[in-house]
Amino acid sequence: MEIIRSAGEMQSHAEKIRSSGKRIGVVPTMGYFHEGHTSLIRIARERCDVVVTTIFVNPAQFGTGEDFEQYPRDFERDKALAEEGGTDVIFAPDAEEMYPPGFGTFVVPEDGASILEGQVRPSHFRGVVTVVVKLFHLTKPHIAVFGQKDAQQVFVVRRMIRDLNFDIDLVVAPTIREQDGLAKSSRNLYLTAAERAEAPLLYQALKEAESLAALGERKAEKIRAAVSEVLQRAKLATADYVAVVDPETFREVGELHPPLALVAVAVRFGSARLIDNILISVSSKG
Repeated sequence: MEIIRSAGEMQSHAEKIRSSGKRIGVVPTMGYFHEGHTSLIRIARERCDVVVTTIFVNPAQFGTGEDFEQYPRDFERDKALAEEGGTDVIFAPDAEEMYPPGFGTFVVPEDGASILEGQVRPSHFRGVVTVVVKLFHLTKPHIAVFGQKDAQQVFVVRRMIRDLNFDIDLVVAPTIREQDGLAKSSRNLYLTAAERAEAPLLYQALKEAESLAALGERKAEKIRAAVSEVLQRAKLATADYVAVVDPETFREVGELHPPLALVAVAVRFGSARLIDNILISVSSKG
């Protein structure tokens, strides 16, 4: 496994790989790996000849007062897990390599980027899309693997790939969860023992939405109310939002329509801000 820190070296290396006829898969991450990250690497391994895992805590996607400085980092552990999962190349630049002095060009997404996460964190998706564009240019992948847990990010990146004519297939991997349903996240480290005990209520709330839809409920207002009621059992938490959206447009809906709806939540436990979502199959007979 190679470790590359220079943007220019990464781009040259990727060009040589492509010129040899091999397929490249990229897994963009901010590090501090858990089973969710390694599942993405394994998916890329199955589909490509060369897997590039990027590790970069991107300052451009953190707002003022957010946890950029505190975000957990453990490169040696990440390196071992990346290699175990099947990574061929780790691209791990520093901030100045990605944003050199005088950097002033950003990619600003529009549709689907101003609600939910985009409303709570106004500059977040500008930073996400800008760094993803840069990583795509540097690693030259045929496929890119992202996780469903960050559903709005997946939507925004997919739209960017389409709008900017990137010749890249986006693969979306299912959310990996703890046994009690809590979605794996690097930020789970921030939870106190008491907060961790309440955190599985996020998934329980989403499953309540799924159950109501399976029973024929189609009113988004009733779905949101049921989800909120479950979340209120978490006495140490405050919800940022509960939303029901069309996964094809990421616009909030008044009613669930076939074939799919997405229910998304964001909850704060002290210094930990957790997001989760569930895709719900919607029957035309409901």
